[in-house]
Amino acid sequence: MPYELLDVRPMTKRIGAEIFGIDLNRPLGNHEVSELHDALMQHQVIFFRDQPLTHESHKCLGRAFGELAIHSGVAGLPDHPEIVAIHADENSKFVAGENWHSDLSCNAEPPMGSILYMHTLPDHGGDTLFSSMYAAYNALSPAMKAFLDPLTAIHDGEHVYRPIVNDPTKTYPCNTHPVVRTHPVTGRKCLFVNASYTIRIPELSKEESDAVLAFLFEHVKNPNFQVRFRWQKHSVAFWDNRCTQHFAVWDYFPEVRSGFRVTVAGDKPF
Repeated sequence: MPYELLDVRPMTKRIGAEIFGIDLNRPLGNHEVSELHDALMQHQVIFFRDQPLTHESHKCLGRAFGELAIHSGVAGLPDHPEIVAIHADENSKFVAGENWHSDLSCNAEPPMGSILYMHTLPDHGGDTLFSSMYAAYNALSPAMKAFLDPLTAIHDGEHVYRPIVNDPTKTYPCNTHPVVRTHPVTGRKCLFVNASYTIRIPELSKEESDAVLAFLFEHVKNPNFQVRFRWQKHSVAFWDNRCTQHFAVWDYFPEVRSGFRVTVAGDKPF
């Protein structure tokens, strides 16, 4: 796909591209937003270097692609509720995203996308892996596709957030979505179950559901579907939650890895 304003450099054949020739701290023109959207639709996750975002420019970037969503599991910053801090240090007992997942798939309308800006990185490690759910679906046999296409799955936030949020009055979303969803822009089919949130396929017995989900959770880990992003200070990643999963590698303890994320609202999967 030709681009007039952006320098788009694919990282793998299936997923991921680095974007050059743009300053995300200034207001973006319609043509720039259109080309960024095209790049995201084509590559599923796009990356930027040397972009020291302010909170306002971070939110402005997200709003160029839709309304910003408030995280349903954890609180945002006091003065910027749309922004969630992503932080790990020597006191951390866990890190956000240390399991394959699509952000907040437990929501009734899961996010369209997430934009993560990292300002502090360890000397080594702290990469993020992204896996294409288009590629994962396409790699299945015709018989398995036909079996999965009509099924649904329950996505629950309770077991994810209850252990880390000390608020007995808070409830967390639990919703049912298609096992295979159709991307609302590209029209392509992709897998939409993940090991963090998906707990059950209600059309199957528990034993059958457990077996099918175990297969799918392992299937999406195939490195042939993936790109690995090595963060640098002031890097930005923007991924499409509808057709990707990601995994944050925690191989840098006790060093600090810190940044901020905004979430772009989505719609009901079909």
